[in-house]
Amino acid sequence: MSHKIGVDGGGTKTELILTDSAGIVISRHAAPGCNPSHAGADRAREILTAALTAVRGGRTVTHTQLYLAGSPTIWQELAAQLKDFGAVTTAPDSLPVLELATGGAPGLVLHAGTGSFVAARGLDGSIHYAGGLGWKLGDPGSAFDLGRRAIAHALLEQQGWAKPSPLSEALKIHTGLSDATALTRFFYADIEANARIAGFAPRVVELVQHGCVPAQSALAGTLTELVEQARLVTDKLFGSAPVPCGVSGPLLNSPPAVYALKALAATHGWAVEYRFLTEPSIEGVRRLLARSA
Repeated sequence: MSHKIGVDGGGTKTELILTDSAGIVISRHAAPGCNPSHAGADRAREILTAALTAVRGGRTVTHTQLYLAGSPTIWQELAAQLKDFGAVTTAPDSLPVLELATGGAPGLVLHAGTGSFVAARGLDGSIHYAGGLGWKLGDPGSAFDLGRRAIAHALLEQQGWAKPSPLSEALKIHTGLSDATALTRFFYADIEANARIAGFAPRVVELVQHGCVPAQSALAGTLTELVEQARLVTDKLFGSAPVPCGVSGPLLNSPPAVYALKALAATHGWAVEYRFLTEPSIEGVRRLLARSA
């Protein structure tokens, strides 16, 4: 019996499925994030290679599809080196969520995990990708960007320049540190700082729901930039015509983010038909596997 492997790899986690000749998932595997921008190129290769071996389990594989964040060159080079995994192809991690959002039809998707991106399928079927530039250059709407904005304000509070809010206390609990100097030193020196910054985002969303104004401002700011980025895509590809817009990832599907996204669309006269996606992106991988030869 022949099998196929599908992989969805981002900054936080790497998910893999193995399907049989009927397209049924018979094995799943989870591993740490394999985005080279976060883990480093060598570590990213190690994570992915070990995960592929684990999910294959010695079975015969005819096709392997890699949908991964990070440098396409790194993944293309690795794909060329892989043995015993059949025909190996690589593509951005945007395609599975775009598949969930539009099912092959024209439209776009906003996705946010540790990072973020906007992906679209044009009227001619062409695939387009915007953002996804990583933490150094900005990923609006992402957990990292929301965490960064909230932490920056909390540090101003601790320095005495901004009115105290629940953000400061939440940041102390999140890090175990209690003063601005120690916190600043930590976020610049700790090798896990990026993950800790992104990990603060869920707490910021909770504070938004409890009326914390600085947390609300941080969420509004990051989502406004994400929508502005997405509008560049829709204006160029679709003009003013209404277009389906998938919204993917727990952060963007949280009640405060849903409310803010709807308000931004209304305020800017942005003609999108939101589709809030609850299925994980690995389901998009499964669908793409099923459609492949």
